[in-house]
Amino acid sequence: KFYKLLLKRMVWHIQKRGIHKYRNYINGKWVESKATKWIDVVCPLTQKVTGQVPQTSDEEFNEAVACSKETFKTWKKVPISTKVRYMLKYQELLKQHSDELCQEITREHGKSLVDAAGDVFRGYECVEHSCSFSSLVQGETIQNAGTGVDIYSFREPLGVVAGIAPYNFPAMIPLWMYPLSITLGNTFVLKPSEKVAGCTQLMIDLLKESGVPDGVVNVVHGANETVNNICDHPDIKAVSFVGSNMAGQHIYGRASALGKRCQVNMGAKNHSIVMPDCDKEDALNALVGACFGSTGQRCMAISVIVLVGDAQQWVPDLVERAKKLNVGPGLENYDIAPLNSKDHLHRVEHLIADGKENGKLLLDGRGITVEGYPDGNWVGPTIIDHCHADMACYKEEIFGPVMNIVRVNTVQEAIDFVNDNPWGNGTSIFTRNGHTARKYQNEIEVGQVGINLPIPVPLPMFSFTGNKASMW
Repeated sequence: KFYKLLLKRMVWHIQKRGIHKYRNYINGKWVESKATKWIDVVCPLTQKVTGQVPQTSDEEFNEAVACSKETFKTWKKVPISTKVRYMLKYQELLKQHSDELCQEITREHGKSLVDAAGDVFRGYECVEHSCSFSSLVQGETIQNAGTGVDIYSFREPLGVVAGIAPYNFPAMIPLWMYPLSITLGNTFVLKPSEKVAGCTQLMIDLLKESGVPDGVVNVVHGANETVNNICDHPDIKAVSFVGSNMAGQHIYGRASALGKRCQVNMGAKNHSIVMPDCDKEDALNALVGACFGSTGQRCMAISVIVLVGDAQQWVPDLVERAKKLNVGPGLENYDIAPLNSKDHLHRVEHLIADGKENGKLLLDGRGITVEGYPDGNWVGPTIIDHCHADMACYKEEIFGPVMNIVRVNTVQEAIDFVNDNPWGNGTSIFTRNGHTARKYQNEIEVGQVGINLPIPVPLPMFSFTGNKASMW
């Protein structure tokens, strides 16, 4: 009852406030944009336009970068201990306002409150990690490396750096970026996803409240034009991106060609190998959550289950577990919330159709209806069996609640199958056999490997280590 009441109040609030015009954040102020183009922010439950994001003009973009460049002159001189204290205050503010952040994420993205809480918490952990940088940014020294010669090395900030964030984690991924960068002495230009601008607004307001000086972080909105400006501007020294391969390859090529440091976390097709000797109940429960959680809209979702030998007999068990998942509004904490956009809904449905034509569709989530939300972007849990490498639903990252099942006879076949995939973000294996686990860990060409753990996402003190086409 509480969540239904909260949902009604949220819908009422959206209708009352009308279409919200988002603003850029330059030199510590939210600035009305003079943009001539605006991008609609659409509610995934109702398809109503709830906000508009400006396509930042070149003049506005240059102003933000110039502010960052000027601020860097003083910010780089601030002691690391002072910067860490700002982050200590910031992480406390994020913790205090986590409920507000979760509600905003659910409102604009559509994901459940439980998933939103995980989104915020993992971002909070990144800020928490930045508080340890006093001991991590130390340089190196060798005394008397040669007669009368000492060698010292220092870690220096680059200057103005930029981040381009995706829509699927409105809190976590921006918080991967700017807190760590500014604690190390850089200034930062953030371009949040045009689909989920509200969470960034709340987080930046809290950053200002923490006392971080104006101009250290600036926010510019927009789509492709803003991305290209980030890649091209000579005063931006490095770019970090999370998103699709098409965008990531474009950003990497364009930015690195101009001498910028560039890291791009891109697409994935994450496989989990299920050996017949594993703990069946543990494995199946973990895989259902790893595939269908967050409505499949995460780059570390396990979307391909590779069943080895007798484990193929467990397919009906997977189907029965998936059938029990409920679909509905994120604010009511259903298992599967709406997809973020109507365009993405159509794409997921198209790939399910390919699975039906070329494989065996065991559970079809298309055509789901949810009472009270006839226009929501609904897709229920879907399972496609007998998948092979030539199917579109296997070759493409679906980014939805769709499980591909592949059948093989041996663990070596499974390893070869996974290694033949162009992506290499994450993978896992379920087995009780230590030799099998070790073999998989050593021979698999994937960056992040879980053993009896479905989604091996590292904690902030470790690197995010995607491989092959998943990370450049």
